[in-house]
Amino acid sequence: MSRTQANWVMAVAALALSGCVTARLHSEEELATVGRDCGLALGELFQDESEKRLLFLFRIQPSAQQRSCVVRWARKNRLKTVIVEAANFPEES
Repeated sequence: MSRTQANWVMAVAALALSGCVTARLHSEEELATVGRDCGLALGELFQDESEKRLLFLFRIQPSAQQRSCVVRWARKNRLKTVIVEAANFPEES
């Protein structure tokens, strides 16, 4: 196998393995910075330790710009965005 072929095989292998990269849990500071950059309040953007591949946006009626900002950042970091626009809490008796 020539050196060029070997380099090509290594590049293809690296590309194939890059899809297997495990998502990491981002720090609160990182998420706060992204949230601020996307026009969100503190705590409206978070990850759950049990499912690191998901990035949650918890905001009632986020704007299109806020949604796209979060989705772009999530994609760059190999995360799936989950948008929670409303929550119904059970009434206390």
